Amino acid sequence: MAKAKVNGVEVEFDPGMTVLQVAELAGEEIPRFCYHESLSIAGNCRMCLVEVKPGPPKPQASCALPAAEGQEIFTNTPMVKKAREGVMEFLLINHPLDCPICDQGGECDLQDQSVAYGKGSSRYDENKRAVEEKNLGPTIKTFMTRCIQCTRCVRFTTEVAGVTEMGMISRGENAEITSYLEQSVSSELSGNVNDLCPVGALTHRPWSFNYRPWELTKTETIDVHDALGAHIRIDNRGPAVLRALPRLKEEINEEWLTDKSRYAVDGLSRQRLDKPYVRKGGKLVAVSWDEALSTVAGKIKATDASKIGVIAGDLIDAEAMKATKDLFYGLGVTNLDCRQEGAKIGPVTQSTPRESWLFNTGIAGLEEADAILLIGTDLRAEASLINARIRKSWLKGKVQVAVIGQPTDLTYDYAHIGAGPKALKDLKKHAFRDVLKNAQKPAILVGSNAISGPDGAAVLKEIALIADDYDVVKDGWNGFNIVHTAASRVAGLDLGFVPVGEAKDAAAMLNGGVDLLVLLGADEIDTRNLDKSFVVYIGSHGDAGAAAADVILPGAAYTEKSGIYTNLEGRIQIAERCVFPKGEAKEDWAIIRALSGYVGHTLPYDNLSALREKLITDHPVFGRVDVRPASKAFDVKAIGSKGEISDRPFVSHITDFYLTNPIARASVAMAECSAARRPQMSAAAE
Repeated sequence: MAKAKVNGVEVEFDPGMTVLQVAELAGEEIPRFCYHESLSIAGNCRMCLVEVKPGPPKPQASCALPAAEGQEIFTNTPMVKKAREGVMEFLLINHPLDCPICDQGGECDLQDQSVAYGKGSSRYDENKRAVEEKNLGPTIKTFMTRCIQCTRCVRFTTEVAGVTEMGMISRGENAEITSYLEQSVSSELSGNVNDLCPVGALTHRPWSFNYRPWELTKTETIDVHDALGAHIRIDNRGPAVLRALPRLKEEINEEWLTDKSRYAVDGLSRQRLDKPYVRKGGKLVAVSWDEALSTVAGKIKATDASKIGVIAGDLIDAEAMKATKDLFYGLGVTNLDCRQEGAKIGPVTQSTPRESWLFNTGIAGLEEADAILLIGTDLRAEASLINARIRKSWLKGKVQVAVIGQPTDLTYDYAHIGAGPKALKDLKKHAFRDVLKNAQKPAILVGSNAISGPDGAAVLKEIALIADDYDVVKDGWNGFNIVHTAASRVAGLDLGFVPVGEAKDAAAMLNGGVDLLVLLGADEIDTRNLDKSFVVYIGSHGDAGAAAADVILPGAAYTEKSGIYTNLEGRIQIAERCVFPKGEAKEDWAIIRALSGYVGHTLPYDNLSALREKLITDHPVFGRVDVRPASKAFDVKAIGSKGEISDRPFVSHITDFYLTNPIARASVAMAECSAARRPQMSAAAE
């Protein structure tokens, strides 16, 4: 450890740190615009000036200056104060005085720093320059006259998102940030540039002129649009959810968020189911809760237990699945499945422990891998932030990547071995075999598409043998990872919400295998063969499940209930209620509890606390909140089963990143994003 003094206070620091970082270790605040911890150093804005001894008798940019043993750093001298005032005055020469109409107002770094470090007046009275607005796509609204060329947006899109579509043109006063040929930014992480912009030059287009920050109630919660469990903050005004913003969680999402998780919030107020419905004369008619529940109970009582099935959807919380399992198991129903996509994983047995369906390296731990094999996963669409982690390692030269599946733009180079199961056997002949063999920490990422369908278990067995051959799972390192796409999936598997023995899986139930089918928020399904089945839908949105339903019981969206979710790492997370359910809608577990009374099998809990107590008692894994389970080795070759393997290509079940669930499909912002990306995706396919 090296030592330096900051304003006379000695502080220890690691070699390689900058003066700015050392000053912050000492508790000193250094103003900045261009510097960001997660981006490369640009040194553009010069706001972070400090005085350093030994060194030249002038202020120096602390973000780009390496700290050295014995340095004396001064952050509050008259020289530093005068220099910062001059920089701020310079930055404001062309900045318009439009704070009252700026969406950044109240959350603007420029506002804050001009008050804290500015001079309070300007010596420049020339005409301010005006810059033409840019079309950067449906997520980014531009006011480029405000731009101070900090280049945060350019560095993010290039370094993190991996799309080299933004840059600076011209020089001096004519310098402008723009996109390549004025095209829309094509990244699924584009909204992060709006968070990064310190001056309001880039703001959130879907939320433009909709709110003021001080009007909003803020709730810290968990995102459920994918299986990562990104930490987010939901901001609402009254009953309306207006925005979702990322929270810092280095182990999961760092400080980034996908556009879907961020902008799909307008879908929470559209196409909502806010009252019960029963189909009468071929049409859904609004009825009372009593009539709807009585209708469902009557059908359950009149139907043999072997002819009743339940499918849980992608956005369902653990409490709802627990209550549903308790009720239907109590009625003798074993046709339960939480795997809409049909992945051949679970339940827990001696040969298939929990590790067989987890992302065992951990999201952050994946950065330690030196060789990664992607099998049947379009990682950019299925887990964008994990894809960004791999890109980070790739940029540092720490990892080599290979893909078995459809070739696509992952934003980094990779070796393409093949498109389908045949390539699993071809791996032994491919040069990447030696990369895996020589790797200290190899990792395999398996997409749910690869292990779905009739041959899913056989494919899983082949993958397991590869993992065993190349020591992917060993003492001190478990590199076997399943890439889930649904927030509910791991919790459902942990609960055993899967068919056991001769019970029917989701595919069999959807193929007309049951007379009564309960869809617990299940919408990513094919409903064409359900004509002869009586369908009960419990959910929040009028989507595929509701369209096929004979009875609709309106549930709560993820922002309208407190619920436990388990991310793909196996980390237990609690989503908090931000607003109340719409209309007559109720929390999913409460609907199941009410139904249990109508069928004469009343569940032993009548509030959320009692349900959670029962959940943790029966499944202790749910008691360890926000703790990633320790990575344990297991007998990887025991998972899967031998069988015939088809020569189908591995194609991701996500055909449109922006429209993967009922909330997203109800969102205007997501529809615009999908439409903007479609021409680019078509061109790429050609």
